[in-house]
Parts: sequence; C-alpha cells; structure tokens
Amino acid sequence: MGVRISEVAVGDLLPELSVPLTRADLVRYAGASGDFNPIHWNERFATEVGLPDVIAHGMLTMAVAGRLVSEWTGDPGAILHYGVRFTRPVVVPDDGTGAQVDVSGKISAINEDGTVKVLITAKSASQGVLGGATAIVRLPE
Repeated sequence: MGVRISEVAVGDLLPELSVPLTRADLVRYAGASGDFNPIHWNERFATEVGLPDVIAHGMLTMAVAGRLVSEWTGDPGAILHYGVRFTRPVVVPDDGTGAQVDVSGKISAINEDGTVKVLITAKSASQGVLGGATAIVRLPE
C-alpha cells in the first residue's frame, strides 16, 4: 500500500510528480465541476480581462498538487488537512502540448499525535503557482 510512519523522517522528499494539462483537460474539469468561466476555455475572453492566455482552474491545480500526497500515502483518506494559497495561475496554451505542473514535497514535521506535515511545492513554467501548500497526513504504524 503506502508509506508507514516508521519509514519516514523530517527532511525526506516525496517522489516528484509532473502532470500535463491541456485545454481538453480544462473542458473535462469544467464539466465535472460546473465551473464554465470563460477564462478557462476562451483565449479571447481571457486576454480581454488581462490574463496572458487561458488558465487552469485553481481547484484543478490544487487537486494536481494534492495528488502528490495521496499517491505517496496510497490512501487519499489519510489526508486530514490540505490547504494552499493561489499565487500564480497555470497558463494553458492551445499549442497541442498545454502546460505542465511539477509538484514536489518534503516532510517538515512528525507531530506528537502521529501525524506528518508535508510541505508542497507546485510549479508551472518554472514559476511557483501555489504558496503555503501543506498537508497533514496520518500514516499507518
């Protein structure tokens, strides 16, 4: 299954995750979430409101980063708390490639209650897209 608390130490790195996002992914996410804001699919509208291009949904970006932790634990239910600040949008060009979100994590604390705090870094186009991203997880003994 996933990692056990006896196998981790402060400073350990989680396996990195790279997730491509295309315009088709944004359309699928819009359908699933009900968020059809045109900044997520209409380049003309996005640039008219001052964005560089169509951008990924913030909650989709957050989900991609959370996937790093759920894949590491092997159990999404092990995540007790997860929070982020949105610092920069993920720009998704219509070029057949789209954008890539690169996510990494590091164990910053093993708490007295047996939980583990993970600091998460998410980047796209070599720039941070989430700030203060952390997860608190409970790992099996």
